[in-house]
Amino acid sequence: MSDITNPSPSMLLVGASRGIGLAMAAEFVDRGWSVIGTARGRRRTALHDLADTRPDRLAVECVDIAEAEQLRALRERLADRRFDVLFVNAGTVNPQPDRTMDQVGTDEFVRVMVTNALGPMRALEILGDLVAPDGLLGVMSSGQGSVSNNEQGGRELYRASKAALNMLMRCHAARHAGSARCLLLLAPGWIRTELGGPDAPSTVEQAIAPIVDRILEQRGRPGLHYVDRQGRTVAW
Repeated sequence: MSDITNPSPSMLLVGASRGIGLAMAAEFVDRGWSVIGTARGRRRTALHDLADTRPDRLAVECVDIAEAEQLRALRERLADRRFDVLFVNAGTVNPQPDRTMDQVGTDEFVRVMVTNALGPMRALEILGDLVAPDGLLGVMSSGQGSVSNNEQGGRELYRASKAALNMLMRCHAARHAGSARCLLLLAPGWIRTELGGPDAPSTVEQAIAPIVDRILEQRGRPGLHYVDRQGRTVAW
């Protein structure tokens, strides 16, 4: 891991090797933050290239959120660090998202649920004590995780995984009632990334500033918040 000479304000960003996560890392660095971003696997990524240009502000760690042992090892490597924000951006979609539940294989179901629900929450639980008592713990949710707003159906497995993530965050919030921390579920909207696809209406460049604005404005607001990138509350 590269040295960061000015660690405050600081962020641990899990899932930053591409797409929204990579853009978040760049935006926070541009706004004067020190960031440790994570990539999965040992191969070089665009995050490493970005870190080479800003070694004073950005360092790279390796972790797969589907592997609890790797999260615990990351916790040990960062034991002497404290962060203002921990945000888990890592996520996935199934290759044929419009499959109904009778068409989804068990392995596919497990992979999506582990990556989108179990992995992010396990990351918050394992890494959360590295965050200041009044800091922010956040995960990248989706408007498609809203049960109330689901009137059109489709993308059943993805919706279910994000709804599960939302429920697990509510459980976490209930266990930590009275905490000074902000717990944030952020719905970024449909964005043109490798995961979002070419038909999404917004580019990463258009979406990233509002996404970062929402994280920054939620700091210091205790309790659980489920908002979109415009700052509007999303119905559960």
